[in-house]
Amino acid sequence: MNNQVTCFLLYGSDNQQNKTIKGLTESSRTDQIFLLTDHPEDKDIPTEKCHFLPSFSFQHTEGIRQMLALTRTPYLLIYTKPHTLDMGYMALERMCDYLAAPESGMVYADHYQVTEGVRKPHPVIDYQPGSVRDDFDFGSVLLFKTAALQEAFDTITHQPEYQYSALYAVRLALSQKYELTHIREFLYTEIEEDTRLSGEKQFDYVDPRNRSVQLERETAFTYYLKNIHAFLPPVEREIDLSEGEFAYEASVIIPVRNRIRTIADAIESVLKQETDFPFNLIVIDNHSTDGTTECIDQYAGNEKVIHLIPERDDLGIGGCWNLGVHHPLCGRFAVQLDSDDLYSSPSTLQTIVD
Repeated sequence: MNNQVTCFLLYGSDNQQNKTIKGLTESSRTDQIFLLTDHPEDKDIPTEKCHFLPSFSFQHTEGIRQMLALTRTPYLLIYTKPHTLDMGYMALERMCDYLAAPESGMVYADHYQVTEGVRKPHPVIDYQPGSVRDDFDFGSVLLFKTAALQEAFDTITHQPEYQYSALYAVRLALSQKYELTHIREFLYTEIEEDTRLSGEKQFDYVDPRNRSVQLERETAFTYYLKNIHAFLPPVEREIDLSEGEFAYEASVIIPVRNRIRTIADAIESVLKQETDFPFNLIVIDNHSTDGTTECIDQYAGNEKVIHLIPERDDLGIGGCWNLGVHHPLCGRFAVQLDSDDLYSSPSTLQTIVD
């Protein structure tokens, strides 16, 4: 079946998009391509299949509404990066084949990433009930059944008009009735532009500049919980933050097992934090065997570092986290840091606690 897919792409420079558009137009499945840009007057229309769509965002409720109004095909594709996309051989056809399954509402795939000129495989994980993180890694190419996307969009029309969270809200609604299918094939290559360390990206969510985004995400998630009858009304109780005696205002807790290559950097990023309150670091070393334990021991002379090795050998990450929280020297606030992550700046901990 031909002309099954309507595509929506963020439009960067002409050079970046030429290869993307060429790859999509070469597929017999592509019907129309909408190029999302704020300045269509500065650009030439690459092919007769292409149309400019100004003042648009995937995260706006109005943006999703516009896409659905413009789509006349059974499938709708979103490419979320304004950089070169190299679709693999017959990739769009493979995605359409997977999406033809009645239970599937969206498909996404393993892919390659080019970072600083180096191409590496980037497998992603299966989506399942409970996969509600707003930053769940689907990759940058999402293919929807148009009817399923419309159905999901209709369920959020009574929610506020989102500026930052429409795609997240629609995805949660879609997952209630349809499967979000992971294709375990490397079907395309995307460009990785955000080359910050994972620890720097981790705290984008709590950056005060992103407060409005955080509030919208919470609103969308609350509606989702209500729709699946899992919402528990909050029990309101005034918490006296000055109550109790704590030697430290905050504790950074790192659960770790066999991370000899990263644990020292994680510890150093904590010890470099500059705060106006006392803090410590509690490292729960879950019986490492690769030299991680000896690496942590190097900080034994630092009074801020507490190195714990559990008596039990059956603790997962949650058990290690609880062990740290219940330590007598745990601070008034407890903040978890993964052993593979770093604090982005000396002010990160201060920002989180504030």
